[in-house]
Amino acid sequence: MKTLRVHYEGRVQGVGFRYTVKNLAREFEVSGTVANLPDGRVELLASGDPDEVDAFLKAIRTSALAGHITLESPREIARPTGLRGFSIVP
Repeated sequence: MKTLRVHYEGRVQGVGFRYTVKNLAREFEVSGTVANLPDGRVELLASGDPDEVDAFLKAIRTSALAGHITLESPREIARPTGLRGFSIVP
């Protein structure tokens, strides 16, 4: 099991970023959350089989969102308890 916290920078708020990520997550066996941060970044938590998590992040990078991302900062973390499914955090 692999869990990553990824911060995305660029024009990532107000462009449907969270909704696109949630829709992409349906194509992979990952659980997690995606949230806007007060500083303008978006935070993604993604957990699952390492190959699935890596493929999910690659799908984000190669999606229509790619033009909005200027920096992607992934960091491996311990899996939060109670993480199920994939959701948008308001």
